[in-house]
Amino acid sequence: QVQLIESGGGLVQAGGSLSLSCAASGRTFSGYTMGWFRQAPGKEREFVASINWSLRNTYYADSVKGRFTISRDNAKITGYLQMSSLKPEDTAIYYCAARRGAVTSLQSNYNYWGQGTQVTVSS
Repeated sequence: QVQLIESGGGLVQAGGSLSLSCAASGRTFSGYTMGWFRQAPGKEREFVASINWSLRNTYYADSVKGRFTISRDNAKITGYLQMSSLKPEDTAIYYCAARRGAVTSLQSNYNYWGQGTQVTVSS
């Protein structure tokens, strides 16, 4: 059974920073791309960022480009999302996901999902 477990969410003031982690377990993730998505209250889940296994390719949503940084530690089978210059509109439940293949923003292409972690940005 594959499990992705997010951590690091919380409450932060606008302009602040927060770092999320996604720990994978249950099988080897060699060759897997990891992605982050988020769902704000009353809105559909949307793509945030993605990084491939080799760390050579990253892909960001325009709304977070320049403020968020995705990374991973393959030895620890853990992905990270460093968020800075946070805005109230970044408030959402953040999910990590994994797929075998290239970076993509398409949710349907991801096979494994975490339960999510809440990020709240106060104004």
